[in-house]
Amino acid sequence: LAPVQTRILTITDEQHDYAQGVYARLLENGIRAEIDVRNESLNLKIREAQLQKIPYMLVIGNKEVEEGGVAPRLLSGKNTGFITVDNFIEKIKNTCNEERTGGKN
Repeated sequence: LAPVQTRILTITDEQHDYAQGVYARLLENGIRAEIDVRNESLNLKIREAQLQKIPYMLVIGNKEVEEGGVAPRLLSGKNTGFITVDNFIEKIKNTCNEERTGGKN
């Protein structure tokens, strides 16, 4: 229901290339995403995304690059922990399907 479902947030410039790859994969799977690779603090990026009511913020640091995943953070501020990009895409698709069907599959 949100115009932007997820925003990718990098911790440093080192994660820029990986974040671009994640962004492309999300778009390929029909997920409305944005990417924030500005040279700003992570806290500022998170705060801005929360103010814009973006449901998922995908934090990408060195660990996520090394292990091939993302660290989703919910609009509520809850960190859900490391997850692979494929699992995140599946989770978003399932959530969207549940909302469309009212929880009836």
